[in-house]
Amino acid sequence: MSMVYLTRKAEFSASHYYHNPKLSADENLRLFGKCNNPNGHGHNYTLEVTVKGEVNGKSGFVVDLRDVKNIMGREVLDALDHRFLNKEVPEFATAIPTTENLAIAIWQRLEPKMTAAQLHRVRVYETPDLFVDFYGEA
Repeated sequence: MSMVYLTRKAEFSASHYYHNPKLSADENLRLFGKCNNPNGHGHNYTLEVTVKGEVNGKSGFVVDLRDVKNIMGREVLDALDHRFLNKEVPEFATAIPTTENLAIAIWQRLEPKMTAAQLHRVRVYETPDLFVDFYGEA
């Protein structure tokens, strides 16, 4: 059989700011600029989740897309959509909510729940021309 890669897309909106508590106010401002505003700023993120597996001869599917949609909804969208990431999402109580760290956090939320197919890639678009890919730990 051949390996097939299947991608599901979703959108969510969230706000955040960049701040490292180990740095001074001046260092944070220098490093993060306007993204250091403690009142935050928002993005309309696009999430792509790619799973891989072999096509089931009986169904013709790699995985039931309803299952992928439900896992994404429960584990990611319910937790992140319309949230202030720094203050409302546990992973960002200590980590800076960059797009890079967001992709890693989403992977960590999804990977244990993906049982019918293997999680291959998490892609998070912060803007239409800026995205991060994460393929799990090396």
